[in-house]
Amino acid sequence: MDAPQNPRLDFTYPDVGATRGDVLPAGYSHLDVRTELGRGPEVFRRAVESLMTFRMHRAIPVKITASEPRAAEGVAVTVTLAGFVKAPCRIIWTEEGERAAGWAYGTLKGHPQAGEESFLVEHRADDSVWLVVRAFSRPGIPLARLAAPVVPLAQRLYARRCGMVLRKQSR
Repeated sequence: MDAPQNPRLDFTYPDVGATRGDVLPAGYSHLDVRTELGRGPEVFRRAVESLMTFRMHRAIPVKITASEPRAAEGVAVTVTLAGFVKAPCRIIWTEEGERAAGWAYGTLKGHPQAGEESFLVEHRADDSVWLVVRAFSRPGIPLARLAAPVVPLAQRLYARRCGMVLRKQSR
C-alpha cells in the first residue's frame, strides 16, 4: 500500500497559510489592496457568492479552472494569464462566516511565482462591505526573476481589477 501523500509538500514555499495571519512573512513582496464594494447584507451576500464560485475571477477576465465549482480547502485551481502562462495553485483555507468569507490559494510546481494570495469579503460594523486582497510572493522559476521588477505592479493592478469587478457584481 502506498504511503499517504502530504498535500502541503506540493507547495512551492514554506509559509503555507500565512495570509490568515496579521503579518505576512519576510523575504517576499507583499500586497494588501482593499476595495469598498458597497453597503449592507445583500451586497455582502452577492459578493461572497461571486467570490466563492470563482465568478469574480472569470469576469476579470482570466481563465480559471477549478476542480470543484465552489472554493474549498484542497481544490486545485489553475489560472491562465495572457492566454498561455499557466499558474497552478491549491486552495489552502476558506472561511464562510456571517461577517467575513473568502479563501486563499498557494502556488504549486509550475507556477511562475512562489507564495500565496487571499481574497476576503468583509462586512464591517459600519455596514460597509470590502474586498481585501493580500498576498506574498517571490519569483518561483528562473524566468520569473526577469519580470520581478514589474510583478508587484501587475499584482496590484490585478487586485484592483478584482475589486472593481466584484463591486459591479455585488450591486
